[in-house]
Amino acid sequence: MAGPGHDPLRGAIPPDTDGRLSPIHPEAPAMSVQFTHIGYDQFLADIEAVARRMEEDADWRPNFIVGIGRGGLVPGTFLSHRTGIALLSIDHSAKVYEFAEALLVRLAGWTRDGEKYLFVDDINDSGKTLAHMRATIRDNGGDPANVRYAVLVDNVSSTQRVDYASRSIDRRVDKDWFVFPWESVAPSEVIAEEALEDPDRLSL
Repeated sequence: MAGPGHDPLRGAIPPDTDGRLSPIHPEAPAMSVQFTHIGYDQFLADIEAVARRMEEDADWRPNFIVGIGRGGLVPGTFLSHRTGIALLSIDHSAKVYEFAEALLVRLAGWTRDGEKYLFVDDINDSGKTLAHMRATIRDNGGDPANVRYAVLVDNVSSTQRVDYASRSIDRRVDKDWFVFPWESVAPSEVIAEEALEDPDRLSL
């Protein structure tokens, strides 16, 4: 399976004079980060691939898709339309308790009652986001059998595993930072900052 690192739109943004991404902090060592833009057609193909993998798993169908904010909101919306499964959202990235942790606690209770949830994110990099979701649901008495996870791009060397994915990469060798269609409208310097804010994402 060809990895997303082969996207023809790949390019560095913004490079310094040596062709490397300038570090955010002056004391930090220079890091070489390559940017790969995921085109809209590829995004649609990834949604279709995840939907088909869900359909192949005929014994498990979620009551709700849960988009993980920010990266999983757009994929969650498209997957909801493709599958006809209703959409919920958790805004993990904003770190606002009422829109994140509080909702996870409530979902944990509903899983005990038998409701099934498919959490959706754009990419499984370090696995920190998925680990947090799993731990919060588990620590609040949730039933892990009623929760599954889907991503467009899965890092096989992540600390966490997913149930459905379109494509796989290995962060031990593939250090590209993937820019999804909804992220491409951001200023280049913001994309660069996000790429370097957590070295664990790229296994740097």
